[in-house]
Amino acid sequence: MRLSRYFLPLLKETPSEARIASHRLMLRAGLVRQSSAGIYSWLPLGLAVMQKIAAIVREEQNRIGALEMLMPTIQPAALWQESGRYEDYGEEMLRLKDRHGVAMLYGPTNEEQVTQIFRDTVRSWRDVPRLLYHIQWKFRDEIRPRFGVMRGREFLMKDAYSFDLDEAGARRAYHKMFLAYLRSFHRMGLTAVPVAADTGPIGGDLSHEFVVPVASGESELFCHADLLTLPPPAEVPEDAAAAAAEVERFTQFYAASDARHDAAAFARRVPKAAQFCARGIEIGHIFYFGEKYSAPMGCRVQDESGKSRALHCGSYGIGISRLVGAIIEASHDARGIIWPWAVAPFRVGLVCLQPQDDACRRQCEAFYAHAQAADIEVLYDDREERAGPKFHQLDLTGLPWQAVIGPREAAAGQVELKARASGARRTLPWQEALVQIQSPPPADFGSQAAGAV
Repeated sequence: MRLSRYFLPLLKETPSEARIASHRLMLRAGLVRQSSAGIYSWLPLGLAVMQKIAAIVREEQNRIGALEMLMPTIQPAALWQESGRYEDYGEEMLRLKDRHGVAMLYGPTNEEQVTQIFRDTVRSWRDVPRLLYHIQWKFRDEIRPRFGVMRGREFLMKDAYSFDLDEAGARRAYHKMFLAYLRSFHRMGLTAVPVAADTGPIGGDLSHEFVVPVASGESELFCHADLLTLPPPAEVPEDAAAAAAEVERFTQFYAASDARHDAAAFARRVPKAAQFCARGIEIGHIFYFGEKYSAPMGCRVQDESGKSRALHCGSYGIGISRLVGAIIEASHDARGIIWPWAVAPFRVGLVCLQPQDDACRRQCEAFYAHAQAADIEVLYDDREERAGPKFHQLDLTGLPWQAVIGPREAAAGQVELKARASGARRTLPWQEALVQIQSPPPADFGSQAAGAV
């Protein structure tokens, strides 16, 4: 993509209301613009990141057999009255009436909606288990929206729902989702710690949050340090016992947010040298709530003996739009964003230092054409602009690779490559540079070698 044709409105000054790094950088780097309090328009660069995140989440959901669907944003209030949650949910729910006076609401979550769908279509034990999910916008009328997309009113969420005949089956679904979440966050370059959590308005008696340690976090995290380096499974086991054993690898360690922290248990269970304390951001939340919705809403099937049974259910949420902010909080420096490879909106930012120089421009055009032919996502700064603002924008937008071609590089048939995260640089023949930028910057990039700067 040529920057001269792209829509990337940068801000020179940080708006006064932006108090945390992700909010400041998302505004300054042209990812979002505020529409009203807690509601944002997603501009092309921000949308590209959000789509990369959604693709990872979708792949991991599909991998464990979850089936994608799409439910409406506006739901009938009657469904929530059936479950008993309509009055309990509080003022965060946006309630409205249509032109016929029918009470409706802008869905903050979809337990009732999906339970109705399942209730009206499934009758037999042969139709379970099932895992259903969708990626849809939600609305919660926060009393004080703040911190940009981290605590907004409108947000994009992946929410999944499991339906099983009994508790054993429901816990197996819960364990599979637990492990799929760890794999998803790991692929995004995040360290996510699973902690036992309160169930809140969703209900049930089993719940975990996934928390990323960052300085700007909303809550405090206390855990065994080994949880920060424990790798997720290479695959999510299909076997129930194997999945439970994988979950036990993580839950055997002490981990709690401040709401459930037990200082005495922490001191007893975690050696002093392994005690980790930090602020953290919640990026995912999973629940097992049994028959909480299926029983009052009549979501039942006949088991093998012909007995009618309410299904055991769970729900599983990931804040897709919130993750954009969380990733920035976990990966930035004083100059701007540092995108992890898997979610970067472009792989490389290409800068033509002197577009008015024929040789420089030709070399950039050739490099850009070859990169596109190799399916490498390039943001090509072809503008008639000074070098300083171009370099500033490269750092601010945080693409993993920076490729610079000036008259000197053009004359030698070379490209100066820089890894955004480490700042390491090398000057390479442009063919070698094309190969290099097809993969994430390696740890030893920039070490002294032939052609190094």
